[in-house]
Amino acid sequence: MPCLHARRSYTYTTIGYTYTEVVVKRKVTVTLDERLIPKAKALARRRGLSLSALIERALQAQAPPSDRAFSARWRGRFRPADRADARYRTLARKYL
Repeated sequence: MPCLHARRSYTYTTIGYTYTEVVVKRKVTVTLDERLIPKAKALARRRGLSLSALIERALQAQAPPSDRAFSARWRGRFRPADRADARYRTLARKYL
């Protein structure tokens, strides 16, 4: 049986941290209008991509971001409580 998926890992470094991301790709069958296929192949060739990469990028551009970090999902949603006690003031000075 042929391999139906490929596993690739990408490593990148930002601000002193190194991340490794494993991406699993699977083969799928897509049915397209036969007049569209040569146009899509020509577009992919002009962009220096495979037809699969062209389709993948187009789908990624349409898909909503789903893997946002926890901090990004909640940023701006919390407001400091309106409290007047000494403990709150101390913590507010320290953390806010």
